[in-house]
Amino acid sequence: MTQSIAILDFGSQYAQIIARRVREAQVYCELFPWDAPQEQIMSIQPKGFILSGGPSSVYEDKAPYIQKFILESGLPILGICYGMQALTHALGGQVDPSAHREYGQAEIRLLVSSPLVSNLSKVWMSHGDRINKLPEGFTALASSQNSPFAAMGDFNRKYFGVQFHPEVHHTPNGSQLLKYFATDICGAKPEWTPESIIEEAVKRIRAQVGSERVLAAVSGGVDSSVAAALVHKAIGDQLVCVFVDTGLLRKNEGAQVADAFRENLHAELIAVEAADEYFAALKGVEDPEQKRKIVGEKFIRIFEEQAKQVGQPKFLVQGTIYPDVVESSAPDRNKAQKIKSHHNVGGLPEDMQFELVEPLRYLFKDEVRAVGEALGLPEALVWRQPFPGPGLTVRCLGEVTPERVSRLRAADAILIEELSNAGFLGKNADTSQAFVVLLPVRSVGVMGDQRTYQEAAAIRAVTTEDFMTADWARLPHDLLAKVANRIVNEVDGINRVVYDITSKPPATIEWE
Repeated sequence: MTQSIAILDFGSQYAQIIARRVREAQVYCELFPWDAPQEQIMSIQPKGFILSGGPSSVYEDKAPYIQKFILESGLPILGICYGMQALTHALGGQVDPSAHREYGQAEIRLLVSSPLVSNLSKVWMSHGDRINKLPEGFTALASSQNSPFAAMGDFNRKYFGVQFHPEVHHTPNGSQLLKYFATDICGAKPEWTPESIIEEAVKRIRAQVGSERVLAAVSGGVDSSVAAALVHKAIGDQLVCVFVDTGLLRKNEGAQVADAFRENLHAELIAVEAADEYFAALKGVEDPEQKRKIVGEKFIRIFEEQAKQVGQPKFLVQGTIYPDVVESSAPDRNKAQKIKSHHNVGGLPEDMQFELVEPLRYLFKDEVRAVGEALGLPEALVWRQPFPGPGLTVRCLGEVTPERVSRLRAADAILIEELSNAGFLGKNADTSQAFVVLLPVRSVGVMGDQRTYQEAAAIRAVTTEDFMTADWARLPHDLLAKVANRIVNEVDGINRVVYDITSKPPATIEWE
């Protein structure tokens, strides 16, 4: 990509959101650790740099800093929060601890007329240090009650800094600031569209696999479906799709997946029944990280067996997307703490015999769906509920047994049916994802004047744009009551239903 922005991550919890906002402006960007090698950062031929926030102070020992080649590149720079402080410190300005920290909503006052900040008044602050002296050549663009320099600019060098976070929703019009920087100041053309994503992906896939045959792991989920469709567009009949029925799928999912792929992709599809193998491997296992690794290894071993039957392809397609990479702390993009091993990132065995083809690896969920629609996949497939690769094992807390999975599957089907009928799921619905979690907790209940001692189920429903952060869905009480009543009455073994009202962070969307 020659029309791109490099985002340098100084440890901000919002770094991925910066990337989302730049992508929304149809400008390609990539996120790099602040100390990534020059060759890696410059390989995308950036038109400019955005420096993220972070928890450090510039005067601390071993504080992150701006690498010399960035300042010597002559390219525009936008520093956000810590990024602004690091830019100030590097160029001879003064950064000090603030007598009054700023966290949360703040008002800024514009000091200079500049399109960069002209539409801003309310902003979101999150800092303990502040700038008390600007570097030479800079002009103060805005101030706040506790920050004399809430925004600054050196118009000759095209260096800018803002003390607030324009990337978050709490800063109205903040996305316009990022768009203006990327397109007007850096001159990046807004060419990052579903069509351009497809074109680039097709080129990369063809260059990677050549004339080799390729296996695609398909689960019926949005990500694996779009990944397979992209690869099929690139190499046609070289692709063989393999669907593994793990016994950990949702109600009627096996048949739906097979039909969808044969009707819409017209690609070769091999269906493998493997429920007994998975349940045997998971017997007695309760630790969620161990479950994911077992599912990941079993997944690869089954594909290795299938590969032998179709001429031993060396390539395996997976629907890995960017949130998977971030949460598994893959070493090529960030220094974040590992939250959990995704079966197709952190859970893969080291002795795997395949080279992975991951055309969606740096796309967010909404970009994946846009690509799916551009490829002509049906709406029902593109807007399906997200489903974790390890299947219902992720939502069956405690030991995974056929009986407990069957119980969970039945309860989940009731939730999806009722939410869909009420208009809370689908392309234009506010609810992004909803599912049931079966808890390894028994409680006393009363049914038909008799005491019961059965398991509890939790309903999880969230709203989100990119699945990096999420809020719990405010579903109507009457709807929740109807779902809970049906689950308790229709599903054997569940006598209590609770609703999860935790956001992400601090929780994750899935429970395991």
